[in-house]
Amino acid sequence: MKKYLKVLKKCPLFTEIEEEDLLRMLVCLGARVEFFDKKYTVFSEGSPAKFIGIVLSGSVQIVQVDYYGNRSILSELSASEVFAEAFACAETPALPVSVIMCEPGEVMLIDCSHILHTCHNHCGFHQTLIFNLMKDLAMKTIIFHQRVEITSKRTTREKLLAYLNVQSQKAGKDSFDIPFDRQELADFLVVDRSGLSAEIGKLKKEGVIDVEKNHFTLLM
Repeated sequence: MKKYLKVLKKCPLFTEIEEEDLLRMLVCLGARVEFFDKKYTVFSEGSPAKFIGIVLSGSVQIVQVDYYGNRSILSELSASEVFAEAFACAETPALPVSVIMCEPGEVMLIDCSHILHTCHNHCGFHQTLIFNLMKDLAMKTIIFHQRVEITSKRTTREKLLAYLNVQSQKAGKDSFDIPFDRQELADFLVVDRSGLSAEIGKLKKEGVIDVEKNHFTLLM
């Protein structure tokens, strides 16, 4: 597990936990690491929510498909980020989403029950872990409401500009990369791809944005 320490120290679950304690904790939690190929489904919609995942390398997308087969990307996560923690903590009997690898990579899986219930060793750092988990869930709730605010806009133009403004604020500058290609961005914004491409073209022509593949610049 030592080779993953650099990534794990950036993980919000392990904030303020020393390296030595972290290594002992991973053993106590029964953490395991698995490698998955691109497009592999780590967790399938409908399966029981039991494990918390941590991206060690590569990236994953949280995806939901509705009754009619329409695909929505809820989020994309990269190294050191956590997924499925809310569902696992709630002991959801059936996951409402799927977790799919965007590119080949390693994922750490931890049985959530090992986090929520302290072990017989009464590890002092376990309380810190639970506190970090609660904080992580709170932050994810804020991000979820932010996405709802974006996707609740009435037009494709409004959704796109709201999303780009959030990404600009996150990057701290007017020029930035987004983690999606056009289809993925359409899936995230819950809009038609052709309509999205047309709107991007209009905004570029109007001098509101400049764009090259997934690199955007806000000009106004």
